[in-house]
Amino acid sequence: MYRTGNIPPLLADLVDMDSPAAVLDEVLFIMTLITPQMDPTRLTNAFNFAAGLYGGRWPGERECNTGFHDFRHITDTFLAMARLIHGAILNGHMLNEKQIYAGLVSAILHDAGYIQDADDGDGTGAKYTTVHVQRSMDFVQRYGQRYGLTQSEIPDCRQMILCTDLGIDIASLSFSSPRVELLGKLLGCADLIGQMADRIYLEKLFYLYREFEEGKVLDYADEMDLLAKTLSFFPAIDRRINEQLGGVHQLAKAHFAARWNISRNLYQETIEKQRRYLEFILSHPHCDPKKFLRRKNIVAQLIKRATA
Repeated sequence: MYRTGNIPPLLADLVDMDSPAAVLDEVLFIMTLITPQMDPTRLTNAFNFAAGLYGGRWPGERECNTGFHDFRHITDTFLAMARLIHGAILNGHMLNEKQIYAGLVSAILHDAGYIQDADDGDGTGAKYTTVHVQRSMDFVQRYGQRYGLTQSEIPDCRQMILCTDLGIDIASLSFSSPRVELLGKLLGCADLIGQMADRIYLEKLFYLYREFEEGKVLDYADEMDLLAKTLSFFPAIDRRINEQLGGVHQLAKAHFAARWNISRNLYQETIEKQRRYLEFILSHPHCDPKKFLRRKNIVAQLIKRATA
């Protein structure tokens, strides 16, 4: 996938994000850059457990049925978290193997709250939109030990997951240590940059509108209104990352330099390209924005489903 010659590499060139196995392989490789002696078994098992959860193979839970907050979003966040952790260590932050593992498991489970219980057949997991963070924290409380977390690590993971709640003032939270606070901020950032740098992010906004509609998030009149308001979401998220999360997105640059010999923050670049393309789409008010969003046939399939 990696571009050669004089063509600058893009974020999407580095890892096949359509392949969860490729994402896991890359995260495991990043871990060897941090701790060469790290046993990959525990992290591999945790990742495979999460894949089973989202695929409907977890006893007592339904298959994931939210189009935006799907397993691809989990792999986006998981990889972004690993990259940020690597960048943090390269910048002199001290994190031990147990703390790194807890941070990565928190990334894997940060949206488990969208998953419905097996006996919950009403609608989809999107109905839990406004409470999904608390439900994710509760999931970790119930099942954290199955994912290799100790009883003392579970409260820390719950705090890390709470950092993904956009309504939370991070400064108001109490962390057990500065390292847990750092990991919480890294996860809050990974959740945002992972999704916004996904090459199908703009297409997946049509899924997000449906999640908001079912979850009674009444801020958007229709899909087009969500697209238009997403333009203001970009600077709002930039402020949150810089002011609430300590600008930790900049740590990705050290990772890309060490791992790929690319002295650029590919997340920042990609998100800015997304913003500019959305701005371009919305600058043509007489054209249907859906015609500009054709990756993976997502929008066309949703239109077909709606008219069937």
